[in-house]
Amino acid sequence: MQNKLSPATALLLTVPPLLWAGNAVVGRLVTDLISPMALNFFRWVLAFLILLPLAYPLLRRNSLLWPNWRRFGLLALLGVGSYNALQYLALKTSTPMNVTLVAASSPVWMLGVGALFFGQGISARQLLGAALSIAGVLLVLSRGDPALLLQVRLVPGDVYVLLATLAWAFYCWLLSLPNEPVEIRRDWSAFLMAQVVFGLGWAGLFSAGELAVGEAHAQWGWPLALALLYVALGPALLAYRTFSLGIQRVGPTTAGFFTNLTPLFAALMSAAFLGETPQLFHGLAFALIVGGILVSAQR
Repeated sequence: MQNKLSPATALLLTVPPLLWAGNAVVGRLVTDLISPMALNFFRWVLAFLILLPLAYPLLRRNSLLWPNWRRFGLLALLGVGSYNALQYLALKTSTPMNVTLVAASSPVWMLGVGALFFGQGISARQLLGAALSIAGVLLVLSRGDPALLLQVRLVPGDVYVLLATLAWAFYCWLLSLPNEPVEIRRDWSAFLMAQVVFGLGWAGLFSAGELAVGEAHAQWGWPLALALLYVALGPALLAYRTFSLGIQRVGPTTAGFFTNLTPLFAALMSAAFLGETPQLFHGLAFALIVGGILVSAQR
């Protein structure tokens, strides 16, 4: 049964968008160092190696993982295999503003997928919460000037982000259905490993396709190594762990609203890296996004 949103759960669900904002910044910085599918593949290879000492019993022939390969294979395709790979791909062909704008539709997709495929009703409060949160995101993206939004034009990269957002919505709803053995779900490292094992197969397949068409490349060195370490430890392991816990506590719809904090954190990080002073609209946008989360979470 889903619980009411508590301050502890809210803090827990704030960690993933903070790490994912850093993931977008790092992904943008290394576009010249490594190709998108290779970045996603090596990211999860490193995550697998980090998880291995904690969850190696899951790989044994008689473990509960293999009878549930269909569920974890699907979760891995939507999450590990597709979501970030599509985002990394989008960063090569789309502007950060467009990518963030399209990704900001996550709560809308979450509500729509829940209503169409999982029998979840949509309340007036949830619609109002979605409107408030997206208004806050648009305020950040437009830097307080709505006229800038009229300059946005969709390019192939935006389509990739839209597909990534749709895959994430399905992933979150499937994650909220406890159809796997309770022994796996209770052990966070085993639950992540179950997805990473199959996700490596999907990520490796996509990376092989990238290599086959001559688009794969990597310039190995300390900058790329540090980037891979961050995206494996932070956005991959820690963010997936905390977001999964949040979904289990309050459900995917409420948790989905927290993803709208990602572009706000990304804007603040960009401002910090560029030496820009935060503006009044940053504070107003934060209030709108958090307000939308709180409104949608009310029973």
